[in-house]
Amino acid sequence: MWQRIQTLYLAISTVLVAVLFFSTAFTYNGADGLQEVSYLQLQKPYFAILLGILAAIVLLALVTFKVRILQMRLSVLSAMVALGMQIWLVVLYFQAPDGIVFRWTAVFPIAVTILNMLAARGCYQDQLMVESAYRIRESRRKRGKK
Repeated sequence: MWQRIQTLYLAISTVLVAVLFFSTAFTYNGADGLQEVSYLQLQKPYFAILLGILAAIVLLALVTFKVRILQMRLSVLSAMVALGMQIWLVVLYFQAPDGIVFRWTAVFPIAVTILNMLAARGCYQDQLMVESAYRIRESRRKRGKK
């Protein structure tokens, strides 16, 4: 499992998504002074649901290392969900009033997207290598029967 580079990419991606659950999205000066807003509080249920779906897909992609095609598809799906989350954060950034300061964790979804696409590429290369070895094995088997 850990010999393959895509497993490392997916593990880092899983950690970044887990950090999003507990980190602060932005701060602003409210009536009570400086207030922090977490990612789970952004537009109440929708962002939390999207974050939960992303965490589930990335974790599932991490543990399905024996099924390369499924792992590749889950990696691409999680990259698309993370990209959608990043687009949502960019829209929130441009709609935000002047007193809001976004934290550095706002770029985690784009990092998750990049890592998941690299993992999908690694899965694809592994699949090509396995298919190539299978073709060589079949051609040798056919030669031996003649």
